[in-house]
Parts: sequence; structure tokens; C-alpha cells
Amino acid sequence: MGKDTIADIITSIRNADMDRKGTVRIAPTNITETIIKILLREGFIENVRKHQENNKYFLVLTLRHRRNRKRPYGTFFKFNLKRISRPGLRIYSNYQRIPRILGGMGIVILSTSKGIMTDREARLEKIGGEILCYIW
Repeated sequence: MGKDTIADIITSIRNADMDRKGTVRIAPTNITETIIKILLREGFIENVRKHQENNKYFLVLTLRHRRNRKRPYGTFFKFNLKRISRPGLRIYSNYQRIPRILGGMGIVILSTSKGIMTDREARLEKIGGEILCYIW
């Protein structure tokens, strides 16, 4: 775990999906809890629960697996996450220039002045912000 908590949760989820694991443990922070709520609401993860172990709390995510994943992993059923803005290079966008991922099939998570939200919510609110990650 480094200092970039968003990149850490994205990497943890991506690695668990590639290994076809059912659950992921993530340290809870305000940013990670908000991003996980968005992933849960959009249907990318199945369940979230809090777990305590040795006086430390963890969020345990249950990943949603596709039923047609019996083929080798190179198929198009992959769960893709990509970190865009990072501590060394921040990427900002106004609401008119927020990219559409796969023609609206994926989501963009933004950090705005009204909190962390998806690209659809930001377009409805007509506010831009820092592009955190793409998920498709």
C-alpha cells in the first residue's frame, strides 16, 4: 500500500479480478468508501461489508463475476479499471469535455466540488472536476 489510495484500490480490484478471486480486502478511507459505493451502485461489485481483525477494520468487497468466463482470460469479459489522474499529474475536465467510455457503457469517476461522482451525475449537475479513473 502506497500513498495513492485510489490507485491501491484499483490495483487490488484488478488483481483479484484477474486471479478470479471472489473477495478483496481494502482499508477504509472516506475516498475509498465513496468510490466503492459508486461501484456497488453501478453494478461492478456485488456486495460490501465491514470486517474487523485485530482491532483494524477492512472493507471486504465481493466481486461480480461473469458467467461466461470459462474461456482463457484474454476474452472481452474482463473488468477494466484505469487510473487517470495521479499525484504527479492531475487531469481536470469541465462537464462538456468529460469523456464517454465505450459510448456510455463504462463510467468515469470524478472528484468535483460537490463530492465524488460519476460522469453522468456530473453532466446532470453541469460541473467538472478531476478525472480519477475509468471503469468499463
